Amino acid sequence: MANPDRLTALDSTFLHLEDHSSAHMHVASVMVFDGEAPTLQELVDHVLSRLHLVPRYRQRLAYVPFGQGRPVWTDDPYFNPYYHIRHTALPRPADDAALKRLAGRLFSQRLDRSKPLWEIWLVQRMSGGRFALIAKTHHALVDGISGVDITTVLFDTAPEPAPTGGGWDAGQSWSAKPLPGPAKLLGEALIERSTVPAEMVRGARRLVRAPRRAARQLREGLASVGATTLAGISAPAPPSPFNVDIGPHRRYTYLDADLAKFKSIKDSLGGTLNDVVLASVSLALGRYLRRGEYNTDGLVLKAMVPVSVRTKEQRGALGNRVAAMWAPLPVGVQNPAQCLREIAAAMADLKKSGQAVGAQVLTNLAGFAPPTILSQAARLQARQPFFNLVVTNVPGPQFPLYLLGRRLHVLYPVVPLAQRQALGIAVMSYDGHLGFGLLGDYDALPGLEQIAADLQWAIASLARAAGVRARPSRSPNGRTPRKPARPRNGSAPAAAKPT
Repeated sequence: MANPDRLTALDSTFLHLEDHSSAHMHVASVMVFDGEAPTLQELVDHVLSRLHLVPRYRQRLAYVPFGQGRPVWTDDPYFNPYYHIRHTALPRPADDAALKRLAGRLFSQRLDRSKPLWEIWLVQRMSGGRFALIAKTHHALVDGISGVDITTVLFDTAPEPAPTGGGWDAGQSWSAKPLPGPAKLLGEALIERSTVPAEMVRGARRLVRAPRRAARQLREGLASVGATTLAGISAPAPPSPFNVDIGPHRRYTYLDADLAKFKSIKDSLGGTLNDVVLASVSLALGRYLRRGEYNTDGLVLKAMVPVSVRTKEQRGALGNRVAAMWAPLPVGVQNPAQCLREIAAAMADLKKSGQAVGAQVLTNLAGFAPPTILSQAARLQARQPFFNLVVTNVPGPQFPLYLLGRRLHVLYPVVPLAQRQALGIAVMSYDGHLGFGLLGDYDALPGLEQIAADLQWAIASLARAAGVRARPSRSPNGRTPRKPARPRNGSAPAAAKPT
């Protein structure tokens, strides 16, 4: 039987992408709250009271000798919450610009693999009577969709914290299981490898029992793999200023948008909410490139769009359950309505082609590959120009969340940069707003703030084309009127599936 604590092939790939490179494979978020910050001790106590809900956060990696198997998660006998939960303060005037600089600096630092792969920074004071949390988790531990589920165990849907049915506050002490020795790690890995043929035989028996069904599934799987291969390899991404060698340092910026405006644009011009997001990114990048005198005539960039393949039963489970689609960004199209129409039509065709299913099939097949092959494949993937940037859109809860009675005002996500990927754009909806988080290489993209300004311009252009009237955006100090809190008790539920 396979070890449930062993990393999947996809989880391991995120470790290999970091090896011998300047990429940092952690997902993250910047969360701004209303009110006075809790003390460090209050935050530590609160996290410990919920940590039994996510036991993986007290585990670290153990490596199989001689690379004969993927790493496994093991309890960290030296777990110290004060290493993972830290506090800091911003210099005056402690505004959003200062928070962005701090976030960029923190996202430039790789997580220590000898410890559990997460951090939370408490930013004690911000202008406008606010404070912030900056959270980092390694991509090998959690994907973007699961990250929403896991992060929300720290939040409540009402100002009063809800009981969690156990944990630190109930006097339940935690003791680590003994660390496995090298011989045990190697033996388990070799035993698991020897059981793979049995699983293949079991699949063969199913083939004999239901040949027509198996043949149909095989045809569909091969067709979807073909769609993925053609999209990712036969049509490589074009050269762009966003695909250059990157260093270890990062810039980070964010902006807030009205979710209702995006829905109105969708209803007026067609497409899905995600299509409107992609059109906004395409228009913004086109404007940014033309300002730099880059020829965009006929230029179509390729965005890698992660798609959740997490089932309902897997909601809240750690590990990665994602596939990918290669979305076209026609940056040479300057008409907002036309740009959205082209993206909507292309995305509809991609969904029919089964490209995301093909990527999932390839990911599942990687589970049979030895770790050495996975390592080489990760390096090859980082060198090949399959896409220009990552654009990920994760739906979050559409009602207010609270941490120790403090209301979460806004949330901005972070998607990591891979090798020769100087720009990543992450989007997350929360309580009627869309938070855009832009991560860029510090040296390759000194104009990251200009891209954010172009993104604001692009959203306004789409709204004008759709005949959507401007609405007041959320103010930095949280003074914009908000809808009342949804009356609900208990911990925050999982997010919905992507649109």
